[in-house]
Amino acid sequence: MSAGTLKQIAVRHESRAPMEELTQAEITVEDGVTGDYRGKLLKKRQVTVLSAESWALACAEVGKALPWTTRRSNLLVEGVSLQGTVGQLLRVGDAILEINGETTPCQRMEEAQPGLLSALEPDCRGGVLCTVIQSGKTTVGDAVTLEVNLKKS
Repeated sequence: MSAGTLKQIAVRHESRAPMEELTQAEITVEDGVTGDYRGKLLKKRQVTVLSAESWALACAEVGKALPWTTRRSNLLVEGVSLQGTVGQLLRVGDAILEINGETTPCQRMEEAQPGLLSALEPDCRGGVLCTVIQSGKTTVGDAVTLEVNLKKS
């Protein structure tokens, strides 16, 4: 089991809307991160999670320290490698997420910063997309653990 920390939380209320950072949030089976428009629409992509370490590598590659919200993910975690975790569970505070796949960076990343799209492609730097399997409250600073999904093993 790998353990880390929830560093940041963010939502956007509609497509292309600016990201709003939060200090705590409810993550629900029905809505994903409460207040984020994507949670109700795309069940396989209810919550997106980004590794702080991977984001730092991508920023170093483009030569610019960018805010993590540029990536437009819901959760920023530190101390947990997301590479090769598809099918595993991510416990964030009281919520449990099932990792469905790597997040494929889109052209919006290139619009935000030239070179960012290609900098996010290797080694799961763009993060992962998840489905909520247990609702719960999360607060910045909460423990984050990566666990084997016994239903998938």
